[in-house]
Amino acid sequence: MLPINRYLDAAVLVPNYTQDEARAAIEKTVELGAATACVRPCDIELAKQICSGSDTGVCVVLGFPHGVQLTASKADEAKRYRDLGVDEIDMVANYGFARSGMWDAVRDDIAAVVQAGQLPIKVIFETSQLDLPTVEKMVEVCIEASATFVKTSTGFNGEGAQEDVVEAMVRVAAGRIKVKPSGGIRDYARAAKFVAMGADRLGVGWGSCQAICDQNGSVSGSGY
Repeated sequence: MLPINRYLDAAVLVPNYTQDEARAAIEKTVELGAATACVRPCDIELAKQICSGSDTGVCVVLGFPHGVQLTASKADEAKRYRDLGVDEIDMVANYGFARSGMWDAVRDDIAAVVQAGQLPIKVIFETSQLDLPTVEKMVEVCIEASATFVKTSTGFNGEGAQEDVVEAMVRVAAGRIKVKPSGGIRDYARAAKFVAMGADRLGVGWGSCQAICDQNGSVSGSGY
């Protein structure tokens, strides 16, 4: 198991953050050596400046937080973010289409972003809005669309990662796609539990990262 900080995608996604607030949050993320700072699209350039030369990559959200944009718009977003030099993209799937059983549309939406982005793509299901069979089907659809990760939640709609849902996602993934629980992970015990279950990355509000790292002892603190 890696040190816990290397599992963390530190979310800096509060809509009304000022640039000073976003800067401070991203700087803390880099200080802790998180895997990525996951930022608003408007903060890409800021995050690139702060993360440059560090072990922390820049991740950006796409179609956030509802996933209902046109597929062509999502693909255009992905291309723009790629051209701006981000390292990873967390996209929101159209989970209303998933609830409708429109699986070809869901698959095409994800595949268009994968093709346009040419980057690691994490697909957010908003699992609190889906029943377990639909979650399991979503994992299969993401594999077919060549996504890199499946992810539980945006943190903006309903409950975050739940153990039974993550267990199902890991089981269906079966090593064919990576799994990212997200939402409600605020201490080391819960973070470690999901890693032990087979999670490859964790979506965590940046303000919880310090406590998680301190409790693990993987990072000596210096002051989603």
